[in-house]
Amino acid sequence: MTGLSVSQGTAFRSSWRPSRCLQNGRHYALSLTFPPVRPPASQPLGSLTLRPFSLTYDDPLQPVTSDETVSVGGAVTLTCRVAESDNSSLQWSNTAQQTLYFGEKRALRDNRIQLHRSTPTELSIIISEVQLSDEGFFYFFFVRTYFLPHISGLEHPVQEGGTLTLTCTSTGSKPPARLRWFRGDMELQGRPDVVESVPDEPTYNVSSELTLEVSRADDNQVVTCAVDHPSLAPGDKRSEQALQVLYSPNVQILPESDLPREGEKFHLECLGNSNPEPSSYIWEKKDGELPPLAKAEGTFLRFEALNKSDNGVYLCFADNGIGSSVGEYVLLVQDAAENIADPTAMSTSSSVDHAVIGGVVAVIVFILLCLLIVFGRYLIRHKGTYLTHEAKGSDDAPDADTAIINAEGGNSGVEDKKEYFI
Repeated sequence: MTGLSVSQGTAFRSSWRPSRCLQNGRHYALSLTFPPVRPPASQPLGSLTLRPFSLTYDDPLQPVTSDETVSVGGAVTLTCRVAESDNSSLQWSNTAQQTLYFGEKRALRDNRIQLHRSTPTELSIIISEVQLSDEGFFYFFFVRTYFLPHISGLEHPVQEGGTLTLTCTSTGSKPPARLRWFRGDMELQGRPDVVESVPDEPTYNVSSELTLEVSRADDNQVVTCAVDHPSLAPGDKRSEQALQVLYSPNVQILPESDLPREGEKFHLECLGNSNPEPSSYIWEKKDGELPPLAKAEGTFLRFEALNKSDNGVYLCFADNGIGSSVGEYVLLVQDAAENIADPTAMSTSSSVDHAVIGGVVAVIVFILLCLLIVFGRYLIRHKGTYLTHEAKGSDDAPDADTAIINAEGGNSGVEDKKEYFI
């Protein structure tokens, strides 16, 4: 905390009002009074005196400040340091307890106030054009981000179909934090935040409520309450709780094998799928009693040697105190292994037959192709050639009529047309 007082005349009195220095979630009430003193000759009239305060006990996390003097209209640098850092936030506030800087983040829009340096162990600001209205106390807070949210309302499990109300609370934030709800990766809408100021402290407590109607699918789902605050990175402060939902069994029967064979050992397993796990299992055979060689052992129904007479519908009843349920399984016993032909041998024989048939077809196709080629060559060699010898002289006829007469053999002087077949 740094005090500003203005000097008037030849003497002034500086009075420290009660204030608080927050550190590790605690506060210290401070009250100091200085007697009238005469300002040194070197100090001009109308100047402002800034006198910081720090506790003197040995604490590496305790803020430390130094005295500063500034004239009206001048500029002053307010610096506060801590010897060690535990990733907490450093904050300067003005006389009205308005936050000026939260780390390197500006909180108040006043161009006269600028950030000088911000490190994990130091926060310095510069106030220019100092005015008489600045007289008062500037507060420095070493604020540990201890406003980790806390979720309540999950002290006891809730039954399926029931309604659950959760409350998330964050304390000690300034400015007030904003709370957000998530179920898994999906954000949920809770009731508006309730903000309460802390008595005798410049911080706030924030709470939010979320109401859920739960189902068995919500069992072990993670509900998260996250804090949004200027001093924190997104998701930096959050609290997670797993939902615990009680629900009745959903019975499923699993066989040891999908092909139970006569004479073999075999068992059925009953899965309750409930919360809590079923406390009792009862095995029955629909429309009859369990076979003599079948033995019920909790979640298992065991058969020492299967028989065709074991065929039928088997039931498993499971109860967990919340409710009960039943599952069914139809048992159909297959023939013994020695009465079934070896599928490997059958597959091998079938493969051989297919290979033989394929070879025969290939030979027949080859022979047909060869016959087609030979027959084609034979037809080409013995094909007849038809030649005609036109009557000579028709080309030299003076007109068409004469040419026709000559062609028909009307001209005795021309040799008759002969045809030859070769």
